[in-house]
Amino acid sequence: MEGILPDACRPCGPIVIKKYANRRLYDTERSIYITLDTLADMVRSGKEFVIFDARTGDDITRAVLTQIIMEEETKGRAMLPASFLRQIIRFYGDSMQGLVPEYLDQMMEQFTANHQQIRTTMQRTMEQFLPPGIEQLGRHDIEMMDRAMSMFASLYRPEAGPSFSAGAGGRDEGSGRAAPVDEMVPEAVESMEEEVTRLRREVAELRAVLGRTPGVKG
Repeated sequence: MEGILPDACRPCGPIVIKKYANRRLYDTERSIYITLDTLADMVRSGKEFVIFDARTGDDITRAVLTQIIMEEETKGRAMLPASFLRQIIRFYGDSMQGLVPEYLDQMMEQFTANHQQIRTTMQRTMEQFLPPGIEQLGRHDIEMMDRAMSMFASLYRPEAGPSFSAGAGGRDEGSGRAAPVDEMVPEAVESMEEEVTRLRREVAELRAVLGRTPGVKG
């Protein structure tokens, strides 16, 4: 197709997206206008991109990614607990603000790694034991989780741009080594532990369902 370069011929580096005053998003690599849904699909497929304000030239990648999350949260697939969002809001302007980006980045890296391991294990289990119809249903649910976590994690990758701490001066205050987690944000740690406990409980429930499914091999 004219205007779209083969993968081998595409320039290295992230795709540049421009956002115009009319809120339209323009993919400069493919020379087409795209939507937030297109950007969400790009995140899920692992494509790197940066978004600039077409008028000012400012990097607005983080703001647009946050907008994508807001839209996902309103589609009946809410993933972010209200308690987590309140904690994030409280840290804006707080003396701990500079430490939050590094903490969140480390936690998301660890969670994503664990999530991938659990996802792989669950897929293998279902492929071995579940009837075809149930297997497809389970795969659909896991893929939804995977897409959501991939999109969420993209906010906290170092290459995604400035961190949450970029304030009026646009500088990251968290360039130093973060303090120990337990001393830094104990409430956030407690919230993450609750999420891990919930995930473990869901895995246990899935295993129980597998044990009750007719036709499961012992």
